[in-house]
Amino acid sequence: MSTIPDPVAAPSEVLPRRQSRVWRKFRKNKAALLGGILVAFFVIVALLAPIVPIPGPTETDWGAVRKAPSVAHPFGTDEIGRDVLSRMIWGARASLLAGVVSVGIAVCIGVPLGVLSGYLRGWTDASVSRVTEALLAAPFLILAIALAAFLGPSLTNAMIAIGLSAVPIFIRLARGQTMAVMTEDYVESARAIGLTHIALITRYILPNIVPPILVQGTLTIATAIIAEASLSFLGLGQQPPAPSWGSMLNVAKNFLEQAPWMALYPGAAIFLVVLGFNLLGDGLRDALDPRDH
Repeated sequence: MSTIPDPVAAPSEVLPRRQSRVWRKFRKNKAALLGGILVAFFVIVALLAPIVPIPGPTETDWGAVRKAPSVAHPFGTDEIGRDVLSRMIWGARASLLAGVVSVGIAVCIGVPLGVLSGYLRGWTDASVSRVTEALLAAPFLILAIALAAFLGPSLTNAMIAIGLSAVPIFIRLARGQTMAVMTEDYVESARAIGLTHIALITRYILPNIVPPILVQGTLTIATAIIAEASLSFLGLGQQPPAPSWGSMLNVAKNFLEQAPWMALYPGAAIFLVVLGFNLLGDGLRDALDPRDH
């Protein structure tokens, strides 16, 4: 995937024109718009958590233990009388933070290594590729669980574990995209006129690999959210009494018959936010595809 300057238009006109084409194609994709709406909804909910006029996520009401949804508690209460809606809203902050921070860690480590591997080739490429292949041999979630268990149970350690587990994905993607861009004629011309390695990477390679990295990052956020919920379910993520959708499901599994709403709402939230990021990622992939511009 490469961005080739328009030989007719002025450089200042190329980027806005391309952005306009991307946006037009994206907004025609109804599934992508639905994904964007879902993601925006959960982001807004997470940001507004401190000002929503509901009980705190750790406040208990021993007179309302496992109460069904009502006017006072729209999503019901849990096993010790905490408001499920409040815990859902605050749990959104943990899940979204885990997804974004984990992918940020993976991008910051994986993309530079992948670019250097694809650009320098030789022993650098061989070394990075062998390590990447070894890490990819382990399933993503299994590797995340192993790292989280080694680091210790906490949301911070869970984000680090998930981010490190996702690094090989971005190394392989950045390496492949870099090697593809290196074969373009305009890169060969830039090398022929004596541009430095840093100039080649920053001016030509990085701008052209951003779209696939952006798409992969969006899709990986969805995977990271599921991984964080899984780690919290296993007791390796967000620790009680702090709210987390995964830890809420872990408790709810013991009360499925008496209080099914304890599992229904966090399960639905995980499903919807992951669906949103996947639809958004697919939409971005289609909109950023240069073959259709």
